[in-house]
Amino acid sequence: MSLCAECFNNGDHTGHDFNMFRSQAGGACDCGDSNVMRESGFCRRHRLRTGENVPSIPRDLLLMSEMVLPRFILCIIQYLRDGYIEPDTSTERDLQKVLQQLEPQISFLEELTKMGGAMRTVLTKILTNQQTFKELSMGQEENLYAKKNYDKYLSALKNSGLVSVEEKAQGATADVTVGAEGGAGALVLLDPCIIETLKHKCFLEELLFWTIKYEFPQKMVTFLLNMLPDQDYKITFTKTFVQHYAFIMKTLMKSHESDTMSNRIVHISVQLFSNEELARHVTEECQLLDIMVTVLLYMMESCLIKSELQDEENSRHVVVNCSEALLKNNTYWPLVSDFINILSHQSVAKKFLEDHSLLMLWMSFVSFFQGMNLNKRELNEHVEFESQTYYAAFAAELEACAQPMWGLLTHCKHKSHTAVFTRKYFLLDCFLSLLSYLLQPAPNQVTFHLPLHRYYAMFLSKAVKCQGLDLDSLLPDQEMLMKIMVHPLQIQACLSEIHSNMWVRNGLQIKGQAMTYVQSHFCNSMIDPDIYLLQVCASRLDPDYFISSVFERFKVVDLLTMASQHQNAVLDSEQERPMLEGALTFLVILTSLRIHLGMTDDEILRAEMVSQLCMNDRTHSALLDLIPENPNPKSGIVPGSCSFEEMLSAVADFKAPVFEPGGSMQQGMYTPKAEVWEKEFDPIMVVLRTVYRRDVQSAMDRYSAFLKQCGIHTGNPWPPYKERTPLHPCYKGLIKLLHCKTLHIVIFTLLYKIWMDHQNMSEHVLCMVLYLIELGLDNQVQDNTVDEEPCIEEHCHDSWFPGTNLLSNLHHVINFVRVRVPETAPEVKREAPPSTSTEASSYGQVKYSSAFPRLCHHVTSTQVFSLVAERRRKFQEIINRSNTEATQVVRPKSSSTRWVPPGTPPQLVTEILEIRESMLSLLIKLHQKLSSKQNSLSASWLEDMDTSRHAHGDGITAIERILTKAATRSCQIKRSIQDICGKVCPPVPPKKNSPTDKKTMDKEERRQRARERQQKLLAEFASRQKSFMETAMDVESPETEAAMDLGASEVMESEVLYDCVICGQSGPSTEDRPTGLVVLLQASSVLGHRCKSKEAKNLPTSDEEHIYAADTCGVAHDVRLTLMQRFFKDSSCLQSVSIGWDGGVYVQTCGHTLHIDCHKSYMESLRNDQVLQGFSVDKGEFTCPLCRQFANSVLPCRPGRGTEAGTWHTPTNKKTCVLVKEVEDLQEKLGLFPTESNLSKEMELVIKDIKNTTQKKYMDYGKNPGSPDNDFLFMYSVARTNLELELVHRGGNLCSGGASAAAKRSCLNQLFHVLAMHMRLYSIDSAYNPWTKLTQCTVELTGECFGNERPEVPMLFRDVPSLLIIFVLTMPQPLRKEHFTCVVKMLYNLQFTQALAALSSKFSPEERHAWSTAGALKKNTANAEKSFEALLSHVISDLSTDKSVYKVNAEETSMLISSVWSPQSIEFSLQQFCLPFLRLSCLLQHHLYGDNLTGCLEEEEFSSLAVCLGLLPSAPQPSSVVHSASCLQWPVGAFDLVTQWCVEVTGLSQMQAEQSLTLLVQDPLWAAPRLLQLPDNYNIIFQYYHRKACTACKKVPKDPALCLVCGAFVCLKGVCCKQQGTCECVLHSQHCGAATGIFLLINASVIIIIRGHRFCLWGSVYLDAHGEEDRDLRRGKPLFLCEERYRVLEQQWVSHTFDHINKRWGPHYNGL
Repeated sequence: MSLCAECFNNGDHTGHDFNMFRSQAGGACDCGDSNVMRESGFCRRHRLRTGENVPSIPRDLLLMSEMVLPRFILCIIQYLRDGYIEPDTSTERDLQKVLQQLEPQISFLEELTKMGGAMRTVLTKILTNQQTFKELSMGQEENLYAKKNYDKYLSALKNSGLVSVEEKAQGATADVTVGAEGGAGALVLLDPCIIETLKHKCFLEELLFWTIKYEFPQKMVTFLLNMLPDQDYKITFTKTFVQHYAFIMKTLMKSHESDTMSNRIVHISVQLFSNEELARHVTEECQLLDIMVTVLLYMMESCLIKSELQDEENSRHVVVNCSEALLKNNTYWPLVSDFINILSHQSVAKKFLEDHSLLMLWMSFVSFFQGMNLNKRELNEHVEFESQTYYAAFAAELEACAQPMWGLLTHCKHKSHTAVFTRKYFLLDCFLSLLSYLLQPAPNQVTFHLPLHRYYAMFLSKAVKCQGLDLDSLLPDQEMLMKIMVHPLQIQACLSEIHSNMWVRNGLQIKGQAMTYVQSHFCNSMIDPDIYLLQVCASRLDPDYFISSVFERFKVVDLLTMASQHQNAVLDSEQERPMLEGALTFLVILTSLRIHLGMTDDEILRAEMVSQLCMNDRTHSALLDLIPENPNPKSGIVPGSCSFEEMLSAVADFKAPVFEPGGSMQQGMYTPKAEVWEKEFDPIMVVLRTVYRRDVQSAMDRYSAFLKQCGIHTGNPWPPYKERTPLHPCYKGLIKLLHCKTLHIVIFTLLYKIWMDHQNMSEHVLCMVLYLIELGLDNQVQDNTVDEEPCIEEHCHDSWFPGTNLLSNLHHVINFVRVRVPETAPEVKREAPPSTSTEASSYGQVKYSSAFPRLCHHVTSTQVFSLVAERRRKFQEIINRSNTEATQVVRPKSSSTRWVPPGTPPQLVTEILEIRESMLSLLIKLHQKLSSKQNSLSASWLEDMDTSRHAHGDGITAIERILTKAATRSCQIKRSIQDICGKVCPPVPPKKNSPTDKKTMDKEERRQRARERQQKLLAEFASRQKSFMETAMDVESPETEAAMDLGASEVMESEVLYDCVICGQSGPSTEDRPTGLVVLLQASSVLGHRCKSKEAKNLPTSDEEHIYAADTCGVAHDVRLTLMQRFFKDSSCLQSVSIGWDGGVYVQTCGHTLHIDCHKSYMESLRNDQVLQGFSVDKGEFTCPLCRQFANSVLPCRPGRGTEAGTWHTPTNKKTCVLVKEVEDLQEKLGLFPTESNLSKEMELVIKDIKNTTQKKYMDYGKNPGSPDNDFLFMYSVARTNLELELVHRGGNLCSGGASAAAKRSCLNQLFHVLAMHMRLYSIDSAYNPWTKLTQCTVELTGECFGNERPEVPMLFRDVPSLLIIFVLTMPQPLRKEHFTCVVKMLYNLQFTQALAALSSKFSPEERHAWSTAGALKKNTANAEKSFEALLSHVISDLSTDKSVYKVNAEETSMLISSVWSPQSIEFSLQQFCLPFLRLSCLLQHHLYGDNLTGCLEEEEFSSLAVCLGLLPSAPQPSSVVHSASCLQWPVGAFDLVTQWCVEVTGLSQMQAEQSLTLLVQDPLWAAPRLLQLPDNYNIIFQYYHRKACTACKKVPKDPALCLVCGAFVCLKGVCCKQQGTCECVLHSQHCGAATGIFLLINASVIIIIRGHRFCLWGSVYLDAHGEEDRDLRRGKPLFLCEERYRVLEQQWVSHTFDHINKRWGPHYNGL
């Protein structure tokens, strides 16, 4: 069911699970169709039932369309007939051309369908009217063109392999069974009618015919689908579609573009066949099922080959050839998909199951896949060409066989009449088909495809589980079962062979097949049915036969001998162990898996979920994907069963998405609950479901970590044993496997071999053997079956065990065993009894032959089948050879010395071993061996056993658990255990001196030593690593450290030493060989995007909302500069402001230094490096050789000392006036041009790099570009940008003090020296030097002197921090601290006066008057110059003179200000106004002089900074409030100086009062930069923007994107908006962020970052309810904003760390 976005948004779907998808080919919305959905789900519009009272349309309104449209449609059809040329003569393009020319006509039809129901009715009438078609289509006699045109149509029909109406009279729906009587032969006779006939009676039919001929053009498909709301049309169209079904298949097989065509076919068919009513109607009237099955058969017959599964001669079986394009390209997919779709309707499925001939056809179709893609094991050399056909084979079996099977099975869930069909036909059919293909597979061959076996297995399972049928009534005779089991068993053995590297010469693809076979999408249709079938066979066949077959198929029979050496004809010795492990693991899975043997659907779901979660933590979507869909679907709630979500919350805990320091973002994960690990972890299920062997290890590691964490078990745990669900009564026979002598002999032999340390035994083997014993103890056979065993066996001289019950066999002692051994084996060499010699070493590489312990032939009352007897005979030949030869060969004494030619396999001789052990005694001895204690079990240990701790632990625990279980079930065993423990206890154990024991002890000792060595090495590594990290991560800039070391007394010139990270040498930076800091220069507009308000702006999500950029910092400064340039002298303007708010250059470092000449050779080597790097070496980019941080320049460190120490630091007692004069003299000094040296060259190069970092437009603000003034402005603005950004990184204030993380990356000290050296080239003309205006009352020259020249910028309009930086950079370096403080003091006076002026303009006229008079009284007091009231009144009176700036909108201000200004509020606003200047000065002082920044509370920030800068004498008492005016220190009379500054403003002739007011009221405070605030639900963004037209090209972009900084809507990769070869996103990133852009891609929900010429995918800030991303909106789940991720994104933007944190960058070539 699918709804359009409009209906979905207008309906109520709260709490529903839904997916949003973007339909590529249009389609019909199901809203309002009660056949498809419940009425409660309709949207508001459809719920109103509009159809009931619609007035009918006046007849005459539609007359015109009824007249015109038939001819219009005919015109289209004639055009299509004319344009069509058979594909062999034409190229694809010709057909495309015809379609392009027809585009407007078809679009017109499409428009008509959108006009509503009335027009669609007219169209339906015309399209389905047979009379009109007859009259118009064939053409009348006189119309020659129409005739010719009709002939073209007939020839097109003929060439399609179809017959026209005239030539073939019978209809297209003749009865299919006529031809199908051939039954399930190799080739089915198909009914020619279905495949060949087509008859067109109306326009609709011919339109569809041409639609198919032209391979489903998109526009036509959309038109045909848009008509579907009309019911009559829907029925006629569906019939027409079915009638053309065979033709569609033929066209599809020929098509070159089968993929696109498939999609379009399914878009149509899914609309038609999803409606059960319609599907049933068509099935009854048009034989839809017959047509589908026949068409599928016909399709597959085109690619059949002979099967090589059996002997060539007698094989009638054919299979599909997987390398055919038909299978490789999944061309059959649309047809199979339709078939599955109609089988989902119960009524259709019922009809299918009732039709015997149809089933036979279907079975013969399935049989084509039985045994396809056969693999033959390569034994000699590696296969030349690895065929990749296997995936096609797996896909074909899954889609064409398994999915229809599951579709049918869903209808057999309940005990209803379907039971009859299931029983009567289906099983028998499968069975008949199976019969003809069952022969033994040749050795070394395997096919993973047995769909018939699997059909049979799944219907059996359903019959027993849901229909309650009796299994025996459905099963064939035993001989047949033996044949059936061979193929699935062969697959299990081959899986083990593949993992043992026996198929390595077949290449990687065979591993791929083994993995796909168990992979989550395939396992429930492949390995599960196979194992179930084997379980059914095992439960009905003789257990000894079954067990021996298993070991024979796994090729390990020869290994199962008591002898320490043997010969194996089929396996190399390194393959024996994995094969034995494989065989035992398979037996454990076989006897313990309950998926089809009694587990409920809920239990299955739980077990699947637990096994997946135990391997790894999983995301919700991964888990949904990994759990098999059938037998229980995950979507849709099956009544009475647990939903997926409920089950998930029962077994797992949710871990919210987290961030890792490296910047990689985790998704939300589910992890198993503690009780799941404790009680439900099932290693067997994990082994069955793992694709990669490493996942089993991963599950065990996680399990042991859990046990350690809970303190349950600290060592290396063994897989825990899990209790099983009880078996369904039908399958009780499976338990007999665990209670058969053959298995017990194998278990006994293996226990013995492990205890004796024979080769190729492993812990895993022991683990599985113990698991089998425990399964046997837990699943006892009912007593009545034991009596059937006859007693004849007792008399059989070679019998191993008396009966078949495991309990009684456990304590049965075996004394002697006859074995066949190579004569080189140790058993042969000694005459002493074997108990003294258990030497297990193997002499050389010995080839083995079998010596399986003798098996007794059961003579039971049941019938002995020929095959059993035959198999037994073979088996006994192997086993009994030892007996017969033992009687004949009398072993010569000298056999050990007999000469044997080298290289020949040793002769086999028979030996009798003395064993005298039972399984119990072996278990107890193994317990000793594992715990490496002699008497690990005392005689009384059973009494004081604590059973609760047995659930988890290692092998020792497992053995104890088994012994305890056995003892509780049988008193005899309890006695035996106590006896054995008592015997073993004596202090002189018999095997003390045996070499084996010594060997084990040696082994332990060696392991211990190795472990100690390893620990020592690791510790050494860790300490080295630690010291490296300490040196490498120390990012404090070297100067500051040096400064801390130097006390005030040391006036010595001590040079700073730098370490070069390339050559490793340490030394000072010199003029000749300068050292530099690794830096990254990047242009930044972060400062320019700051706003006044702290709240982020909202992203507009409707047409009413907008974002205006007028209130941003960058725009405000631009406006200010433009306004100044209108009235003042350009050179003066360019020193009165800073630029760099937009496109300023930010410099950051990783803190590592290198010699500049080393850097050059490093760059050279990078240039010659052929490896693809993520950066461009030609642009000077590189990564720091030590920490790999991205960088693009090197900043030279100046030679000499660290930061200004000694005399430069000493506090001064000079008077202010003296210092002012000294500063003035310093400024008068002309900058000395630096001597030409390597250092100065490098400094010039860095300046060039800095200029190249940003765009031209961000540097040229002057009237004449390229002038020195311009350069001057840019240089000091770089310093300003870096200071401001550091402030932002510190949180906008200096309250935290200390060095922040951002400060660590700061290199302001070096940057200042480079800039200062460059700016020394410019000297300020003393006449215009702002210093004089700051510190002296000059006599104002009269206006005439200036003539027509523009005036300079008044002091009150100038930007004070800019002046500070200009002064510091233009004075000779190094600057004494006393001079720096003096500059700050003088500038503070100006800043304070500006604050007063700005404040006064906010008063109402009355308030201004009041403050003016109040302050005037204070003018005469002692410290009037330090009282803000006096100064405020002075400023007010000065600015109120003749050309008062206050005249402007006096009435407006009074309206705005309702509050009255109190002295406190005035003081507060003055401090706020001056704070930005103080922060910047303090930061500058910190970098130049290394002064510490002291932390403070926010309210004390002003006083703390004032003290730090020397404006206040010392820390004030907390009680006394600091007044901002008390920091003032005037060099001359305060009032005179203020008057002079105010007159500059009032004396401006050209300027309007409001403009001078704008310049006066500058507010230096800005909030921190923020990205836009996004809505919580992603759908809001998606719905508004994915249909929004681009502002530039007015089209809806294919890939729309949003800038998250300013909200601009842009086309990603859109050619429409390209300018000079650069796409819009890149252009916008340059314009908005100075080449840094952050874009949200609307159709993908991900964010991309553009940085300069590179870009990277950052990830998504929108996650679904389970904390997962949905890239490209593939899953279509509702997405919600993840605040934490968005904060991280914002943080990276503000701190300019995109380059460092994101690792996957690539070039965008201006194409984004």
